[in-house]
Amino acid sequence: MSLKPAIFLDRDGTLNEDRGYVWRWADFYWLKGVPEALLKLQKAGFKLVVVTNQAGVAKGLYQEKDVLALQRLIAEDLKKLGVTLDGYYFCPHRSGERPPCACRKPAPGLLLKAASDLGLALNASYLVGDKISDIQAGLAAGVQTILVRTGYGLTAEPEVTPKTKVFDDLPKAADYILLKAPNLDPNPNLDGS
Repeated sequence: MSLKPAIFLDRDGTLNEDRGYVWRWADFYWLKGVPEALLKLQKAGFKLVVVTNQAGVAKGLYQEKDVLALQRLIAEDLKKLGVTLDGYYFCPHRSGERPPCACRKPAPGLLLKAASDLGLALNASYLVGDKISDIQAGLAAGVQTILVRTGYGLTAEPEVTPKTKVFDDLPKAADYILLKAPNLDPNPNLDGS
């Protein structure tokens, strides 16, 4: 089995507006151009994997079943455009827990689990996120990292090193990835023909 390249995607602040502990569909709003950017990446051959910290579970604000219910609705909404998420991984723990878990970003556990489960080539993959913890998780997992200025990205930007590329949003990051990705179609046919 050959390993596949992936785009690891933070959720709140990268895919959708970060309104603080988003767990209901009524509070979920796609950032401009995100579903279309995901379609381009998928058509080019990337697996799409969401990796998100959901500390609201540990804080008692909502339950794991609520996170999964929202994810089902996100997947259904994307399916209308022909986009399929290949994986969805979340950490329900809060920062500062002792002992610390291996899944909460900046730890790379979510990415490593997804790579093992889905047969992903980490060295050919990217992580796109809006926080330093996203970037640190990507670097620790050995993937290329991209910070987007949406969500908390403007605040995080001064902390990133030149190794991490920075773009205004996911659509611009997707354009860069599609130009850089070897052996993948940089201009995927989006109409299915």
